[in-house]
Amino acid sequence: MPTLVDGKLYFYADSEPRRLMELFAVKWTTMVIHALYHWPGGKCRTGELQRSLQGISKKMLIQTLREVEQRGLVQRHVYNVVPPKVEYQLTELGWKFAQPIEQMYQWGLENKAALDAMEAALQASHGAAD
Repeated sequence: MPTLVDGKLYFYADSEPRRLMELFAVKWTTMVIHALYHWPGGKCRTGELQRSLQGISKKMLIQTLREVEQRGLVQRHVYNVVPPKVEYQLTELGWKFAQPIEQMYQWGLENKAALDAMEAALQASHGAAD
């Protein structure tokens, strides 16, 4: 948990909230987990996943998949066929981490007006800075 020191809140590098928020630091991490969470049948090939995540490059997708695999959130299945076939799916731990991600995505769906206002404020501040 964050620690109070002299009435001030400190989030130390090894605190649980900071460790969780590391998942959200890379924009594609949560999107990959979100996509796999909703994928029919629970397994997805690399190309299908890339097509479902508009704007992600193949390099970034592979990098993100490797990272979440190393964290134990995603499992990679390599089939011994020609051409090679690789599928990804969430692990039990990945399903657990998907829950707060899904809550945030749901919040986004339910609060479009707030997101639009935030975007308008950002655009206005960029216009004022020019």
